[in-house]
Amino acid sequence: MKARLVLVVLVVSCFALAGALMAMETKSAAKPWAMNATIIEACSCPMFCQCYFSTAPASHAMAGMEGHSEAYCKFNNAFRVNRGTYNGVSLAGAKFWVAGDLGSDFGGGQADWAVLTFDPSVTQAQREGIGMILGKVYPVKWASFQMGADAPISWQHQAGSDDAHAMLDGGKGAEVILKNSVNKNAAGPVVIKNLKYFGAPRNEGFVLMPNTVEAYRLGAKPYEFKGTNGFMITLDITSKDVVNN
Repeated sequence: MKARLVLVVLVVSCFALAGALMAMETKSAAKPWAMNATIIEACSCPMFCQCYFSTAPASHAMAGMEGHSEAYCKFNNAFRVNRGTYNGVSLAGAKFWVAGDLGSDFGGGQADWAVLTFDPSVTQAQREGIGMILGKVYPVKWASFQMGADAPISWQHQAGSDDAHAMLDGGKGAEVILKNSVNKNAAGPVVIKNLKYFGAPRNEGFVLMPNTVEAYRLGAKPYEFKGTNGFMITLDITSKDVVNN
């Protein structure tokens, strides 16, 4: 009888421990996260990028094939995190770069390719959080998604200024230079308000600054454009904003 009682106690204890562990995992998975980041962004589309009004990027003439064109949006997005946390780890100050191509039509949630590159200073814990959050900001399925080798990221913009400059590996990997050449009625930036940025629920507006160059110089699909779309944007997203965070 005593042995049976001990066995029952052990079984109950095991179930209690399993339940506690499950509760801990659920609590950990539900731990709040947040990210507020500013992007120096440019792409191959004419100013202003139609991808924010349509799922089909701009068409471009095909070199050496008169009368033929192809649609694509080849982009460079240089991020700097202003504030945020993931699993209790601060994301503030982290810099990373996303380059790629949305393809000819991303209306079905399928995009062409992208490469994510971190500045060497970004810790493994920060990378885990940023990777997860980026999936919420850009809720598409990439035909190809790769991690680039770590490279230093230079991110330069003075608040209120009319230009911005970002470089990956000193410009050898990628580069974006933005310069405000947009006609204005008064001093200050030209801003598009109340326009959604992909999966981010909040942003401070698209600060329009066409690029003087936007280039990705690595891998098998390098590209370079001049005088096309460019802007800066500060986005904000938290675990409260998304389902199954």
